[in-house]
Amino acid sequence: MSDNAAGLDPRSILKEFKKNKISHLVWLPDSETNFMYQVMTSDKDLTVVPVCREAETIAIAAGLQLGGKRTVVLVQNTGIFESGDSIRGIALDLNLPLLLLIGYRGWVRHGITKDSAAFYTEHFLHSWGIDYYLIESDSDAHLISHALSSAEANSKPVAVLLGREYS
Repeated sequence: MSDNAAGLDPRSILKEFKKNKISHLVWLPDSETNFMYQVMTSDKDLTVVPVCREAETIAIAAGLQLGGKRTVVLVQNTGIFESGDSIRGIALDLNLPLLLLIGYRGWVRHGITKDSAAFYTEHFLHSWGIDYYLIESDSDAHLISHALSSAEANSKPVAVLLGREYS
């Protein structure tokens, strides 16, 4: 277990990626997911594809998938908002079975959510008809496999929200 306050060790996520033969991670590191950077970039079986803007992730992931690669997109919730047109025009219109791993900036389990990014995240996913799972700890990491299975069974994107901000 890492010293991560949320109790989510990046190796648990990587284990799920390996179990599902994920070959590529299309990613713009951010404050919520930076705790995973060193583990993901140092793994020899995973190719991390860095991007400059979140909206690029969907098109790059689509190209990789069409080329036979098993791909996951990893961005912050604000990046999903920016990627809306790519999600609609590529992932949804092409029935792309894509896992969206989303850093849930501003989300709190208890108390008042003060960050509008957190407030609108689930509304955004609902409006696009994207199913999602929430993971907060190593014991939840298995939901990544469920999300991938759902994406493939339904030929559509499915999201996994990383349920706490990380420091």
